[in-house]
Amino acid sequence: MRIDVLGAVRVRRDDGTAVELGGPRHREVLARLVAAEGRMVTTDTLVGDLWTDPPPRAVGALRTFVAALRRALEPARPPREPPRLIVTEGPGYALRLAREDVDVHRFQDTLARARHTPGAVGDLGAALAAWRGPAYADVPDSAWARRERTRLEELRLDAVELRARLLLDAGQGAGLAAELGAHVTEHPWREPAWGLLARALYDAGRQADALATLRRARALLAGQLGLDPGPELRQLETEILTGSAPRADGPGAWGAPGVRLGPRTTVELARTLSLAGGDALVHARRDRLAAIQAAERTGDRFLTARIIGAYDVPALWSRADDPGQSRAVVAAAERTLAALGPDAPDDLSARLLATVAVESRSAALTGAERERARQAALRAEELARRVGDPALLAFALNGVFLHSFTGCGRAPVRDRIGAELLDLAARQAPASFAVLGHLVRLQSASALGDLTAAAAHAAAAERLAVTAEAPLVPVLTAWFRARVTAARSTTPGGPSPAAAAAGYRAAEDALRTAGMPGLHRGLFPLALLGLRLLHGRPAPTDPHLDWGPYLPWARPLVLLAQGRAGEARAALDAVPEPPRDHVQEALWCLTARAAVRLDARTVAARAASALHEAAAEHAGAASGMLTLGPVAGYLAQARACAAQE
Repeated sequence: MRIDVLGAVRVRRDDGTAVELGGPRHREVLARLVAAEGRMVTTDTLVGDLWTDPPPRAVGALRTFVAALRRALEPARPPREPPRLIVTEGPGYALRLAREDVDVHRFQDTLARARHTPGAVGDLGAALAAWRGPAYADVPDSAWARRERTRLEELRLDAVELRARLLLDAGQGAGLAAELGAHVTEHPWREPAWGLLARALYDAGRQADALATLRRARALLAGQLGLDPGPELRQLETEILTGSAPRADGPGAWGAPGVRLGPRTTVELARTLSLAGGDALVHARRDRLAAIQAAERTGDRFLTARIIGAYDVPALWSRADDPGQSRAVVAAAERTLAALGPDAPDDLSARLLATVAVESRSAALTGAERERARQAALRAEELARRVGDPALLAFALNGVFLHSFTGCGRAPVRDRIGAELLDLAARQAPASFAVLGHLVRLQSASALGDLTAAAAHAAAAERLAVTAEAPLVPVLTAWFRARVTAARSTTPGGPSPAAAAAGYRAAEDALRTAGMPGLHRGLFPLALLGLRLLHGRPAPTDPHLDWGPYLPWARPLVLLAQGRAGEARAALDAVPEPPRDHVQEALWCLTARAAVRLDARTVAARAASALHEAAAEHAGAASGMLTLGPVAGYLAQARACAAQE
């Protein structure tokens, strides 16, 4: 007979056949006895563990469950013979089964042995492989089960790291880098794992990657928390840097237990990493979600609220980089708001509401979802002003900014938000929000055609980025400078269109690896289309261009450039209303241009109505990254087309 609880609870006979245990309560009784590790569990304890509010005949029901389990486990036992597996002992019951026949006991014994006997690493690997999922996976989420799952998960993580250390010490670490990379991603708050990953990379001859891993760990610890890595990590970094670290040549003393980082630390460190862009930004988002999920598992709603709200990383673009992840964060924030209730502290509520607003920026959102997010932003702002914390208000205003694209021609509104962000940064809001303030004002000045003011904000953001360690800023300002070149390519004696295209291409190359797919995808083709429209040329028709989310609005002009007017008209008829984001004016102008070319008067009238409030702005320039030229020109043509008899 074997009992397994590292995953769903199951029992198998010696010949491998499964034992039918009955319903959920039967399985929970057996699981609770397994967790007692052979000790007697009183009837009162079992009743309390099975029911939050025990029914009047709870003890009778428990006896029924035990009797059914005894029949299932020992079907051949004669009626008057005492049971051998689930025995009555004093005022309760106990499970009598050899520890080697219960997977969780076998795992714990193997781990204890491996801690003292390095040669047991093979057995430890087998014990880890026996895990089929979370412990007691199909047992109801009662208090005892949560305690056991948490305890056993900690032991499992210890075992993963101990096995890795033993293999590295024995010179058998080939292939561990991938395993440990996944482990660190899922559990970034465990400091020893960073050192193990660095060792595995170093042993594989990847010294630069090993150093990058340790520096990432150092940035996580020191950047926001002011903590230095433990002595083991510091020593390992020095040894790898100097080339003096041993390369898998036998057991050593390295790998003593270090400090484990909890969800609060993890999210703070993820916030630090996010500013670096690239892979660091991707990992930061993943680590943040892992920290939120870990906090929710604790059942502490106040801790969860702080973890969710701590990731106040400025967001500039109105499309999320990972919509699925954003939806998960929004769902967690809304669950936590509901759990806290109406009496929640204002600061926690404001941070959760600001998180909902900042993360709700997917083009797939329904109108109701967008409005709910906009209201969350406004409520967060109201609460933050009441609290009087500059950093909290800056975070809330970030959400207000992202939901200020309620229609065309709103650049002055966003400029005021940017100005207040700069004022708050001068009053102790994080420097990253000063960077955001300058970039917001760059965008609004760009939209209004004030390239001198926009350039001043670009330069200020770049200066701040050095001290704020925000290397993404020059990536964004490179796009702005390409946008300036494109605009000036239309003036006498200005740069050539080819120079503007080259500027866009260079900016595109830098953005490709910045870890911001929500911004990157489709931006370069849209910029090239804008450049061609500035010079009265047809749309680009290169089939390799990835138009991303902008294809529906570019497609009619691309088809016209290919001489396929009929298909262009059908594509124009199918064009949806542009999403309310940074490039909505540009997309309306593309619709207007196609409508004029195709004499689609109803569509032209609709575009003219949408663009009316943006007559003083430049199409696409609200992004700060591209331009299609003044909206006024597209608007005049659309009105003329719509007015024809």
